[in-house]
Amino acid sequence: MKNYFILLWLAGIVILAACEQEKDPVSEPPSDTVVSQEVMTPELLWKLGRVSDIQVSPDNRHILFGISRYDLEENSGNNRLFVFHMEGGEMRELIAGGEGSQRNGRWRPDGNAIGFLAADKDNHNQLWEVKPDGSSKKKISHIPEGITGFEYSPLQNYVLYTRRIKLGETVNDLHPDLPQADAYIADDLMYRHWDQWHDQHYSHIFYAYYDGKGLTDHTNIMDGEPYNSPMPPWGGMGQITWSPDEKHIVYVCKKLTGKDYTLSTNSNLYAFNLENKETTNLTAQGFDGYDKDPVFSPDGSMLVWQSMETEGFESDKKRMMLMDMETGETTYMTEGFDQCASHMTWSSQGDKIYFISGIHATYQIYEVNTGSLEISQVTQGAHNYISLQKAGDKLIGGRQSHAQPTEVYAVTPEGEQQQLSRVNNNILDNITLAHSEERWIETSDGKQMLVWVIYPPHFDKNKQYPAVLYCQGGPQSAVSQFFSFRWNFQAMAANDYIIVAPNRRGLPTFGQEWNDQISGDYGGQNIRDYMSAIDALAEEPFVDENRLGAIGASYGGYSVFYLAGKYPDRFQCFISHCGIYHQESMYGATEEYWFMNHDLEGPYWEEPKPKSYDQFSPHLFVQNWNTPIMIITGARDYRVPYTQSIQAFNAAQLNDVPSKLLFFPHESHFVLQPQNSVLWHREFYGWLNKWLKD
Repeated sequence: MKNYFILLWLAGIVILAACEQEKDPVSEPPSDTVVSQEVMTPELLWKLGRVSDIQVSPDNRHILFGISRYDLEENSGNNRLFVFHMEGGEMRELIAGGEGSQRNGRWRPDGNAIGFLAADKDNHNQLWEVKPDGSSKKKISHIPEGITGFEYSPLQNYVLYTRRIKLGETVNDLHPDLPQADAYIADDLMYRHWDQWHDQHYSHIFYAYYDGKGLTDHTNIMDGEPYNSPMPPWGGMGQITWSPDEKHIVYVCKKLTGKDYTLSTNSNLYAFNLENKETTNLTAQGFDGYDKDPVFSPDGSMLVWQSMETEGFESDKKRMMLMDMETGETTYMTEGFDQCASHMTWSSQGDKIYFISGIHATYQIYEVNTGSLEISQVTQGAHNYISLQKAGDKLIGGRQSHAQPTEVYAVTPEGEQQQLSRVNNNILDNITLAHSEERWIETSDGKQMLVWVIYPPHFDKNKQYPAVLYCQGGPQSAVSQFFSFRWNFQAMAANDYIIVAPNRRGLPTFGQEWNDQISGDYGGQNIRDYMSAIDALAEEPFVDENRLGAIGASYGGYSVFYLAGKYPDRFQCFISHCGIYHQESMYGATEEYWFMNHDLEGPYWEEPKPKSYDQFSPHLFVQNWNTPIMIITGARDYRVPYTQSIQAFNAAQLNDVPSKLLFFPHESHFVLQPQNSVLWHREFYGWLNKWLKD
């Protein structure tokens, strides 16, 4: 559940920092300039380019990144690589006129080539290289079944890569005379995860010698191990790093299986020595939670990484830890700093570490002095930084907001921010965007809570609008300045709704106490926080208090089910996406039990029985349901299994509550296919319009 759901439930508008500089940003040549649309629509969302994987060239002068684009009619998309000069000039496609996707773009350390992954004639991803001008394309790897990621070594003598290795036996291996048999056999837990069943394959790390032409002498540094690195489902190449002298590969892995895996978050950092082929667990003692994303200092003497203290708590504080590689001594760099730290990057001299941290539902760039441990905030403004790299005397990051998908920004040490790319200006410059306002509202227990209020694009203060309470998932993921391509505040507000998006109890960026409060208290203070937010906005003259809705996904979907039973006469309609309805059956059918054990405080058969089951399970209050409700789910959701939604829909039908089920047989916790997404939006707004407007 957790921070993974950050990827799902966010959206909104940009408010630029006062110190931001305005220069001509790099723009992609317009392909289909939008002039007929006035506001954001689901179809326009799928026309927006999605910027990812920003990489700075070795000479700190050029930027390489990917742009994903989708064809709604073809129900598919691809990712292409683009390059531009940091000082300005036209952005150009790396390989003009090419077909298919390219990803994992990386500058070769000498700057004379760019490597990337693309499919070969057998449709297996291989490592290819081109010159920075896009010429002289050649295939570097010839690996059976392809590779999933790669990194050049700092001195360019090696390439490490990841690929899937089969270690176990499938039913067809066990019963070779039944080649058409289609089943899974399990004798341990973790037989499925998020949206996939265990297929006896594991992600392993290899390295090979590289001579500028190809790869030779391949070594699997995890040979025979039934573990994954990067860790599924969201781990990327940031979980693997080279030491500057090329003598070590440090990687993240949770070396547990089955029941042990599903009960623990204890991942560790492992250092593989290329000379003696031995692996050392760097965090074996005193590090019981998640340890992730290692980064070496420029001289290789220090290693910094992100660490959580509590085993089994996946939303614990993300601490910055520093290790002296010679002595093994560790330093808690952000001790006393009541915020998280991620995306660490070193200054060129190694005297500072830059990182991203959330504060008041925004994500900003910070720096910590490695000597004094003094921490200072670099950027300000209503936005989120989601990536960070060093480029000479500047920082380069991906930045987004409620009104802007990710773009490339440069940041000076003084915090001045300059937009370098404008991939979607041909669309965003031709529509009217919703306005997002920050409000602080008093909660039922006298606290101050930040609530984003998103107004329709053509807001008229003299009109009355229906209002929609947005319930966040996670449950511990901030309602920040993320731009979501599904739960998009621009598209919601464009339908003439006031969107009320509270940062209720149980969300990060307001200190760890605020974040932790929700664990074991799903139906408690955070639900009252929701009501404080909607009650405050309902008093506004531009809100029609008789036309209120509540929507949400995952924990937000749980919130909707719970509100439907506890406040049946307060709202006029509900929408719950992949929500938890029955806590006991949820515990029995999910897959990551560390989450359930921490957030529900244990299984339902424990004595004494945790209160979550007898006080906070929405099914206990279904007899009170009387408000129209739409329920959405996907068959491949193994985190909150779709039967939770089926139970809720059936109960609504049997109790004669107006209700609708939207079921996606090939989607998971998320709706990812373009046409399914547009269908989701159409049904979503159709339901809201029916009960709040008609």
